[in-house]
Amino acid sequence: MYTRSAILLSIGLALGACSESLSNSQGSASLPPVPEQVVALAAPNQDITTARLRPEDNCYWYMHSGPVETTLLPLRTARGNPICIQPAA
Repeated sequence: MYTRSAILLSIGLALGACSESLSNSQGSASLPPVPEQVVALAAPNQDITTARLRPEDNCYWYMHSGPVETTLLPLRTARGNPICIQPAA
């Protein structure tokens, strides 16, 4: 029983060490400002100061600081829809 728990704990720690760090090492001061239209659409309880537009999906993401880790999450409207822009043609 203890051996199985130790193995599972070791695997969890090993996988956690391999995960990519999503923290913003440059600080939020280096991020471009979020447009007022996006701020107006965003639901409350999201950190707009850390929001940024990701070119991979043309959506806004923000850093959520939870009790255990800081995670990059999509910026959402009050209805739960992600806030994205259409790429310029």
